[in-house]
Formats: sequence, structure tokens, C-alpha cells
Amino acid sequence: MDSAFDYDLVIIGAGVGGHGAAIHAVKCGLKTAIIEAGDMGGTCVNRGCIPSKALLAASGRVREMRDAQHLKALGISLSGVGFDREKIADHAKNLVGKIRGDLTNSLTRLGVETIRGWGKIASGQKVSITDDSGTRTITAKDIILSPGSIPFVPRGIETDGKTVFTSDEAIRLDWLPDWVAIIGSGYIGLEFSDIYTALGSEVTMIEALDHLMPTFDPDIAKQAERVLIKPRDIETKVGLLAKKITPGSPVVIELADPKTMEIVETLEVDACLVATGRIPATKNLDLNMVAVETDRRGFIPVNDQLAVLRDGKPVPHLWAIGDATGKMMLAHAASAQGIVAVDNICGQHRTIDYSAIPAAAFTHPEVSFVGLTEPAAKAAAKEGGYEVASVRSYFKANSKALAEGETEGLAKVIYRKDTGEVMGAHIIGLHAADLIQEAANAIAQKQSVIELSQFVHTHPTLSEVLDEAYKRATVTA
Repeated sequence: MDSAFDYDLVIIGAGVGGHGAAIHAVKCGLKTAIIEAGDMGGTCVNRGCIPSKALLAASGRVREMRDAQHLKALGISLSGVGFDREKIADHAKNLVGKIRGDLTNSLTRLGVETIRGWGKIASGQKVSITDDSGTRTITAKDIILSPGSIPFVPRGIETDGKTVFTSDEAIRLDWLPDWVAIIGSGYIGLEFSDIYTALGSEVTMIEALDHLMPTFDPDIAKQAERVLIKPRDIETKVGLLAKKITPGSPVVIELADPKTMEIVETLEVDACLVATGRIPATKNLDLNMVAVETDRRGFIPVNDQLAVLRDGKPVPHLWAIGDATGKMMLAHAASAQGIVAVDNICGQHRTIDYSAIPAAAFTHPEVSFVGLTEPAAKAAAKEGGYEVASVRSYFKANSKALAEGETEGLAKVIYRKDTGEVMGAHIIGLHAADLIQEAANAIAQKQSVIELSQFVHTHPTLSEVLDEAYKRATVTA
């Protein structure tokens, strides 16, 4: 503890990233305080990862038990399946409460001081905290900014939180509209289309770009459309921009040609979920007090060590992590950044390999990926003067998937032809979110498909889907 400061470390924002940083800081011997004006746990615990997975788990059970053909193949028959929307919503709400409480208690147990209020930069090593009683200032040798993000609502879209809403409101599942439009076909849009259709709603998915799931590998997006979209009560409108959305009964959506911006179609639906991504919550941090400017989207510039940059150079003792950095807007990425930032504060030189951080959509079946898509890998190969190749293996040839009656899906591995090093992996299928970790570890350790093909995988398990892909790759690697 440096006696010249109130704390060794002050963290602004108690989301998953800030929480992970605080716990690691205490373990490293730093006197630590964390400041939070809203819900402990941030977006992930309260409005994102945790409640959405609870809704997906419950609605997924409903979908599975209503699939009479699938159950019949397993020798099972049910006379009927019902559900209670309010109890499903309560399941998510109760889970949020438990995890938020566990997170808060863990900070208290480890000796992290939790300060309730709005934290801002007062100067280089000072933080101002505003609450109902006024404003006070504390000092810290180092400061970590972890403000998180909020849903992005494009211009022209009016939300009322009831008929037109973001994922923040959708997660409460206050009601089930008969017909809901979803603006965007990314992770949030896909997951909520899964929830709504499982519980009986019709969905219209609207994507401004010229194809669905534009951030996914093309082969996975094609398979996802075949498995997650076409068999379900989902209408798709691609290459159309939701120029104006007006809440009400009905909700009126004016769709425009993205090039001409002329209205070409008008929809009237019961509800609309705006799932157009997220933006950093960095407006009210008073970064101007240290002459730091965010980029045009509001992201805080940082270097590889997570130090905040001013004119391209690190600001002494100021760090930023999580969604606000714009690196990877994922809870586990934020947590990893928090640990790395603390290690750098403590004199270790550490960075993060973002290419080895996996992501997933928890649809039924799940979609996951790590590393580069095939088009991105080919672009990198062209610039680097080497060649890449890809292989696919299929769940329909996997014994465990056959036993489960869940054979839709594939795994795709992208690798360098010269070294065999894995550059990317993409999976759609049963438990894809769990399977991707093996490929993520392989990328982190720069392993080759030849080396990976020699590992022994348990039989019969879904892990053999990746095993088969590695073995197929050795033919050309």
C-alpha cells in the first residue's frame, strides 16, 4: 500500500471485467475499491449472458419436448407440453439475483471495498464519486475504467420499452407477442429468435446487409440459416434498413433500400426487438480531465497492455478494460483483460491474444467460433505470403450425436498449409459452445493440425467432431 493514496487501485464499473480485476488485484496484494452506480455484475449478470441463457434453457426444453418426431425416434411420447411465461421469466430473474449476490459477496469476503455511486475521472490519480449525498473525491495509485456498454439504437428508431425494445427489456420476458420483428441477425437476434419461436411467436428478422449473420463464417452462416431459420416460424428480410420504427399497437416499421434510403415496404407487427449491437458507456467518465479522447464510436483507446492512450502514448496509471475498449465485446474477454491490466499494474508485461478468445450463440443448436473466418484467413494469408486450407467434419457421423438424435451441425477448421497452425475454428451443433474451447486452446498454443490429430479423444463424445476435422486436415497439411 502506497500511503500517499487512499487505494492502490480503484476500478470504475463492477461488471464481470471489473469484478475479475478486483479479485485478482486483492490476490496481488493491492488495496482495492470498486465503484458502481447501477446493478452489481453489469450487463452480463443482469441484462445479458446470465438471464438470456436462463430463458434459452427453459424455451429450449419447450422446443425439445414439442418435437414429437424427435422424441418418437428416441421411443418417447408425450401427450402435451405447456409452459408458464411468468415462471420462465422468474427463472431468469431468480438466477440473476443469485449470481449478483454471489458476485457482491465475493468482493466483500476478499476485502474489496464497494462504493456505490457514479465514478468519474477527477484528475490523473483522482476519482470523483457522486451519490445521493453529494460528491466526494478519492485518490488511487492506479485507476481501471470498466464502464461496459449499452444497446445501440439507430437514428429513426423510437423505443418505448414495451412494444419497441432492446435486449435490456426483452430479457424480462414481460409478454409474448404473437408477431415480433427482430432488427439484426447477430448473436442477440439469433438467440431471441430461438426463444420467441420456441414459445410460439412468429418472427420477422430484418438485416440491413445483403446476407444474414454477416459476422459469421459463410459456411456456418449458411448452415445456421438452414437449421435455425428456415425450419422455424421466421420470415427474413435481407438488404433492407429499418429506417423508422414507431411504437404502438401495432408497431409500424418502415423499411428502406440502404443505398437510396427510399421506403420500399412498411410492416405492422405486435412488437419489435432492436438487436443492432452495443456501444460503449463512456460518455460520463470525464475523460477530458486527463485529455483523453474516445474514437468516433466512443471507445477508449488502449495499447496491448490495456493502458489508456493519449495521442498514441500511455497515460500514466490509467487503464481500461471490457466493452469500452472495443476489442471484443464479450464478458470473458473483459474478465481476461482485467487480469492482464492488474498484472501490468504490478510490473508484469502481459498482453492478450484476442485470436484465441472464443465466442458463442446459445441457440438450439449452438453456434461458436474462435479465430479467423475463412475469408479473413485468406486475406491474412495473401498479405503474409502463405496459403490456408479448411476442412469440415459433420455431426451426422458422430456416434454421440447419433445417440442423442441431434445430428445437425458441422465443425470447420481453418489452418496454414505450410505449418498446419490452426487459424480459426467454427462449429454449429450440439454443445458447440463447449466444444470450441479445445480449438481456442490450440490457437493460443499455436498448435498444428498434425499435433492435434495425434491427441486421443474420448469415445463416444462430441469432441470427436473436432478430432475428425484434425485428422482430415493432416491429409493436406
